[in-house]
Amino acid sequence: MTLRRFRPYFGYLKQVRGPITKAVVYGLLYGAATGAGLPLLVNYVFPPIFDRQGGALPFSTVALIAACIPMVFLLRAVSGYLNSYYTQYAGVRILESIRVDYFRKLQVLPLSFVQSKRTGDLISRGLADTAQLQFTLTQLANDGIKQPATLIGAIVAVGWLAYKSQGVALMLVCLAAVPVVVFPIRFIGKKVIKRAADMQSRLGHVTAQFTENLAAAREVRAFSLEAREVDRFSQGTAELVTAQMKIAKYAQALTPAIEVISATGIAFTLLYAYGSGIELATFISIITALYGSYDPVKKMGALNSELKRGEASLDRLEVVLHEPVTIADPAAPVAVSRLRGDLAFENVSFSYGDNAALSEVTARIPAGTVCALVGPSGAGKTTFANLVPRFYEVAAGSVTIDGTDVRAMRLADLRRNIALVSQEPVLFNDTIFNNLLLGREGATRDEVIAAARAAHAHEFIEKQPHGYDTVVGERGGLLSGGQKQRLAIARAFLRNAPILILDEATSALDSDSEAAVQDALRHLVVGKTVLIIAHRFSTIRDASMILVFDKGRVVAQGDHAALYAGNALYKSLYDRQQGSS
Repeated sequence: MTLRRFRPYFGYLKQVRGPITKAVVYGLLYGAATGAGLPLLVNYVFPPIFDRQGGALPFSTVALIAACIPMVFLLRAVSGYLNSYYTQYAGVRILESIRVDYFRKLQVLPLSFVQSKRTGDLISRGLADTAQLQFTLTQLANDGIKQPATLIGAIVAVGWLAYKSQGVALMLVCLAAVPVVVFPIRFIGKKVIKRAADMQSRLGHVTAQFTENLAAAREVRAFSLEAREVDRFSQGTAELVTAQMKIAKYAQALTPAIEVISATGIAFTLLYAYGSGIELATFISIITALYGSYDPVKKMGALNSELKRGEASLDRLEVVLHEPVTIADPAAPVAVSRLRGDLAFENVSFSYGDNAALSEVTARIPAGTVCALVGPSGAGKTTFANLVPRFYEVAAGSVTIDGTDVRAMRLADLRRNIALVSQEPVLFNDTIFNNLLLGREGATRDEVIAAARAAHAHEFIEKQPHGYDTVVGERGGLLSGGQKQRLAIARAFLRNAPILILDEATSALDSDSEAAVQDALRHLVVGKTVLIIAHRFSTIRDASMILVFDKGRVVAQGDHAALYAGNALYKSLYDRQQGSS
C-alpha cells in the first residue's frame, strides 16, 4: 500500500535515471560483496590455509589467498561509496524538482487558497516536507535495491552452506527466524505514520510562529511582547520535541527488536549444529552468512519506517499539489490586445466559504470613468475590484470588459491591461530600478525615470546611496511607508494600463506628497478606467462615479453631491469621517 502511494512520484527519478542506474548497479555489487562475500571467504578461502594435513602451503599461495580478503572489502567499499554518491546526487536533483513543482503550483492557485493557510506552514511544507519526501525517495532508490540484494546474497550463501553441510533440515532451521522479524516491522510502521504526520504538522506550526514573529517585529517591540513570543515559541518547540520523541520511541525500538529475534535464531542454530556434530569452520561460515541476512532485514525495517514518514509528508504536500486550479486560461481563449476598459458586472455573487461577500451585484463603469467604491468595512468593495483581474472567480453572474467575459481571456492578456496599487505595497529585495521595471518589462531607463517623476518619487530616489540602483531590502524595509507607496504608484504609472485599481493608494503619503500624487493622478487617468477603493473620502474628490456598497450589494451610485443629498448611508459615512478629521 505504501509503495503505491509513492508510485506517481517515481517520475522524478526519470530525470536522474543515469545516476540512479549507476547507483543500482553499484548497490547490487555492494549487496553481493556484503551478503555472500564474507561467508564464502570463511568457508572456502580460510580453511585451506589452516589445513596442515596436506602440508604447509607455499607463502606465495597463502599471500594470493590472503589478497582475496582486501579485494572483497575493496569491492564492497568502492561499490558502497559510489552507490551512496550517485544516490545523493540524484536526491539533490529530485529535491530541486519537487520544490520547484510545489512553488509553481502555489503561483497558480487562487488567492483564496493561499490566504486560507498560514504562511509559515506553507513554507514548512515547501522546505521540510519536500526534504523528507526527497530523502524517502532516495532511500527507497538506494536501500530498496542494495538491501534486498544483500539479503538475497546472504540467504543464498546460508542455504548453500547449510545444505552442503547437513541437508535441508539445517537450512530450514537457519532461515526460520528471517520471516519472524517482519512482525515488529509492520507493528512499528503503523505507529510511526500517525506520529510522523503529527510531527510534520507541529513543525509547520513552529515555522509559522517564526515567520509571523519576524513579520511583526516592530509590533512585538512596540507592545513589549518579547517575553510572550518567547513563551509561545518555547511551547511550540516543546510540543515538536514531544512529537519527535514519540517517533524516536518506536523507530529506535526496531533495531533492538530485530537483533533479539536474530540472536534467538542464531542460538537455535547453534543448538542444532551442536547436536548434529557440524565442524567449527562450517558453523562459523553459516553463522556469518546468517548474521549477514539479518542486517539488511534490519535496514529494510528502517526503510519501512522512513516510508511512513515520507507518506506523512506526502499527505501534507498533496494538500497543495492536488488542490484544483480553479482560475486558469480557457481552452479556447479570446484574443485581446489593449482593452478600452468598459467594465460591466451582471448579477455577480461571490462568497468566501459560507460567508457571502457579494450578492447579485449589477453595475456598469464606462471606459475612462474614475469610479470610487465606498462603504463600511466588509461591505464588498475590495472583493468587487479583485474580480476584475480574476484574483477570485465569480460564483454566479459575469464580469465583462469591453463586452468580453474575463473568463474567456488568457490571464496574461487580461492582467496586462490592469495596474494595481495596494494599500500595503510589496517591494522585492532588489534595486529600486528593478522594482519599478516590474510594471513593464523592457521599459527603458528614461521611461522608468519618467514614471518615478510622475509619482513624485524621483527626488527621494536620487538621494538614496546608489540612486535607482539602491537595494530596498526585504519587502522594502529600508524605505519609509510613503516612499514605498510612491514606488508602487510609479510602477503602476509605468505599466500604462487602461484599467487602474487603486486600493487607497495615497494612504501612506504626507499631505504635500498626497497633493502632488493626486495632481499626477488627474493627468494619468485621462482615457483610463479607474477603480478607487476608498477608505478616506478625501481620495474621491475627483471621482466621476461613486458606488456605495453595503452588505455585499451596491445600494446607490452617482456623484458626491447626489449621493450626499439622497443616500443616508453615504451621508453618514462622509459626515462621520469629516467630523473625525
